Amino acid sequence: MHHAHPHTFSDDIAELTGQDPSLCYQCGKCSAGCPVRAYTESPPNRVVRYVQLGFDDEALASQTPWLCAGCMTCSTRCPKEFDLAAFMDAVRQLGIARGVKPPVADMRSFHESFLSQIESHGRAYELGLVFSYKMASLHLMQDVDVAPEMFLKGKIGVFPHNVRNTDAMKNIFRRAAEVKE
Repeated sequence: MHHAHPHTFSDDIAELTGQDPSLCYQCGKCSAGCPVRAYTESPPNRVVRYVQLGFDDEALASQTPWLCAGCMTCSTRCPKEFDLAAFMDAVRQLGIARGVKPPVADMRSFHESFLSQIESHGRAYELGLVFSYKMASLHLMQDVDVAPEMFLKGKIGVFPHNVRNTDAMKNIFRRAAEVKE
């Protein structure tokens, strides 16, 4: 007799990423190298473990997927070649689709502002990102004291540095929106 496997959150992540979360055997190399680990309440491998055990609400309530920088350090360190950065992105996407409020204040505003810059320029345009985020979050004066130093050190450019083919990037976002509908 064959019993149907009920569709799970782990299955949703597998569909989005093309990889099975059960591949992670919890070695912890991802968490040991994560540059944002000190700012989260859960190490990255624990979020994977939540999903493996079916603790979807715990995974979605974690700060870790929302603070993930997508730097790929975790993915390059993994002995199983598990793309944890893609996993974290999938958790964020599924959280947004389920209407989960990010546990980090204004993180969704930042996430949407960042994606808007990628769509427009093909890469992050820092000044545009700051402006877009400040307008969305209404934290207009936050960090204003560090802005002059960042300009002087060249950390924030006045003009964007677009990729060569911004139309291709816009098509990717357009196709993703069509798939979403």
